[in-house]
Order: sequence, then structure tokens, then C-alpha cells
Amino acid sequence: MKRSQYRWQPSPVNAQRSYHRWLIERGSLTRRLQARCPSFSVRAVQQRLDRPCRDELAAISSKSQELQVVRDVYLYCRETPVVFAHSVLNRHSLRGAWRNISRQGVKPLGAALFANPRVKRTPLYFRKFDSHHKLYSCACRLLKDPPSHLWGRRSVFILRGQPILVTEVFLPGILELMR
Repeated sequence: MKRSQYRWQPSPVNAQRSYHRWLIERGSLTRRLQARCPSFSVRAVQQRLDRPCRDELAAISSKSQELQVVRDVYLYCRETPVVFAHSVLNRHSLRGAWRNISRQGVKPLGAALFANPRVKRTPLYFRKFDSHHKLYSCACRLLKDPPSHLWGRRSVFILRGQPILVTEVFLPGILELMR
């Protein structure tokens, strides 16, 4: 498989049909999951200052030497992890537009983003992750039998000129929600 298929693309080229409908949905993923799963929950992995990947820094227009706020959570349906969510924002934004993010805890970030009409979302981009990518490894931490690849999407949300990058990696358990 060509390495170019593992880059961010404006459409989910070659995504399995079962994932495609989840990937292209522009509305709140949180809301969609809650509608399909009455026992939906968010479980925090960590929120930390870290150096994100280069392509993440470019997406939020940040300098590479700066530490950024990185938040990782799993979205669950019952006891099954269905999405690994990874967010990156400039740490200075915690004193500005995104000051409430640090208190988000296990509340779904998506609910907060879509509840604020001043938040603007950029177009979605899609990617097929393999075992060589850091996010694949993070997403597969809880999987007993990780697949050879995972599909993800990302977009930037902007509030008062301050961006937050949200990446959602879809885990195999999400396919059970389509039935």
C-alpha cells in the first residue's frame, strides 16, 4: 500500500463502507453515539503538556518548540471503547477562549464544542492509521486484538481566533452500533 494513503485526505478514500458513514458525519459525534448507545460514557486517559506531531502543530498554526495541551479520552458504549479522541490546543488558549477545557474531565468535549454557536469548525480530514503512527498505538491500548489499521478523522474548531484540533480514531467496537 502506498504511504500516501496514510496521509490526511479531504475524503475517506478506500474506507470500508462500515466506517464510511461514521467518518463523514459532520454533526456532533458525541450526540450520534449517545443516540445509538444509552449507556454512553467518556473515560479520560490523560491531559498533559506535550509536543504533538508536526502535522498537528501545523493544523493549529503553532511553533514546534512550544508545549501544547494534549487531551486523550476514550468514548465508550457500555463497556466497549468505540472511539479514541485526541485533542491539541495551544496552552495559552487555556487563559483565553478555551479556558473551560481544563475542567472538562470526563464530560464529552464534542458536546461543549457543538453547544457554543460561536465555535466554527473547519472541514474534516481523514486518515488510515497503521501501527507506525503514534495515535494508532494510543488508540489500540485497550484492544485485545488490534486490527492492521484504523480510520480516523480530524478538524479544527475555532473560538475567538483560537484553534483546537480534535482527532477521532474509530475503533472496531463502533461497527456494532450500526446494526
